[in-house]
Amino acid sequence: MKARVTVKLKPGVLDPQGRAIRQALETLGFTGVEDVRVGKVIELELAEGTPRATVEDMARRLLANTVIETFEVELA
Repeated sequence: MKARVTVKLKPGVLDPQGRAIRQALETLGFTGVEDVRVGKVIELELAEGTPRATVEDMARRLLANTVIETFEVELA
């Protein structure tokens, strides 16, 4: 069983990496990019039947910094 945890910065949290990417895109001639937010995707291979709540607990306790980040869990 696979799980995907997508972690993103909460709205209002500064994203210096996103800002650097937006500026680099502008330097390369790409126009119209107003904002870039950088996150991460973590893919887990789990034992069949692992409950969603367990994956959410993993995200809450280790994979995401819940003070400044949000996360979404997808089970496949």
